Amino acid sequence: MKPSCHETWNDILKEHQIEKVQFYRCRARYPRLHGKNAIRGYHGFGGEIDMAKLTTKSGISGWGQLSTDINEAKKSAELLKNHPVTELFHSETGIMDERLQAFDIPLHDLAGRILNIPVCQMINPAAVLQAPVYDGAIYMNDIIPEDSPFGPKRVIQESIDDVQLGHTILKVKIGRSHKWMNHDEGLARDIEIVRGIHEALPGTAIMVDANDGYTLEDSIAFLEGIGDTEIYWFEEPFREEEEKNRELKNYLLKERPLTLLADGESMTDIPLLRDLAQKKLLDVWQPDVCGYGFTKWRNLMKEISENGWLASPHAWGTVTKTHYCTHLAAAYPHHIPCVEAVPGSIEGVDFGGYQLKNGIMQIPDTPGFGMELIWAPEI
Repeated sequence: MKPSCHETWNDILKEHQIEKVQFYRCRARYPRLHGKNAIRGYHGFGGEIDMAKLTTKSGISGWGQLSTDINEAKKSAELLKNHPVTELFHSETGIMDERLQAFDIPLHDLAGRILNIPVCQMINPAAVLQAPVYDGAIYMNDIIPEDSPFGPKRVIQESIDDVQLGHTILKVKIGRSHKWMNHDEGLARDIEIVRGIHEALPGTAIMVDANDGYTLEDSIAFLEGIGDTEIYWFEEPFREEEEKNRELKNYLLKERPLTLLADGESMTDIPLLRDLAQKKLLDVWQPDVCGYGFTKWRNLMKEISENGWLASPHAWGTVTKTHYCTHLAAAYPHHIPCVEAVPGSIEGVDFGGYQLKNGIMQIPDTPGFGMELIWAPEI
C-alpha cells in the first residue's frame, strides 16, 4: 500500500531534533490609533508580542507567536530538546502534548520548513494559497479623545480608507451604550455610524461586533434602527446563552435571514458552542487562534466541517495571528468564509509575501507560515 503524505512527512520529521529554543519580544504597530470597543478602552497603536524560535541540530529554524505566557513557555522549553520532532508534533494533527501549547505555532512553522511546504498544505494538500479576510479595525474612534471627540465622520472616513486599501468586508464596533455613552444616545450613535458607512460604501459588506456589550433588547433595537442596511454577521451581541440566542436567532430568521450569528471569542466554552451550533443557534465559531490553540483549531475544524458549520478564528491583536488564520481558512475554504485582518506591521518581521487585493489575502508559497523573523531583542 502506498504511504499517505502524512506518513511520508512524519518519516521526514522523525529525522530531526530540536537543539535550541530562543525567546524574543517584538513590537507591533497599527497604522492608526485604535480607540475603544464596548468593554475596553484605548487599544492604542499596537503592543508587544512574545515569540519563540526553534532550531534543529541540522540548522533548520521555525518561529512563531507564543500561545501562553512567556514564563510558562520557558518552564516547558526543555521538553522540546533532543527528541525526534514526531515525539512533539505530527503533521496530520499538530502538537502531541498539551504541555507544548506555548509552542503550537512555532512547531507548525518548523514542521512546514522541514517539509518545505506551507502550513495550509500540510493541513490540506489541496489548499489554495489565498483566503478571504475582513477588516477588523473599525473601532469607536468617534468618541476619542474625550476632551474633543472626533465624531462619526472619523469612523466613516476610516472605513473609506480601509476599503481603498483593498478591503471588501468591514467589521464595525458597536455597543457605545454599554460604558461610554448614555444608553439611548449610544445606541443611536451605533445606528448612525453603521448607516453612514453603508451610505458611503454601498458595495461593501458590513459586520457588527458588540463585544458582549448589548442586551437582547439592544440587539433587536439596533437591527430595527439600521433599516435596510444589510449585516453579514452579528458578532458577540451578548454573552452567549441558549434562550437569548434563540430569541435573537428567531428574529434574524424572520427579519434578516442572511445575517449570521457569530460568537465564542471570549470566555470560550466549547461544549456551550457545540450545543448552540447543534440547535442552530450559532452560525460562526470564533475561539482565538492562539488563546484556544492552533492544534485545537485543527481538530475543531474536522468537527465543524463534518457538521457543515462555519468558523472564523479570532485574530485581533497582531498581523501574525491574521496570517496564521489564513492557513486554516485556506485548508477549509468551505467552512471558514473569511478571517479577521489586523492592519499594521511588526518590527523586525518580514511578511511581505502576504498581499491583500479585493478582499482576498494571498498566502506566500513559502515553507511554514511564510514569515521571516529578521531581528528582535532576545529575552
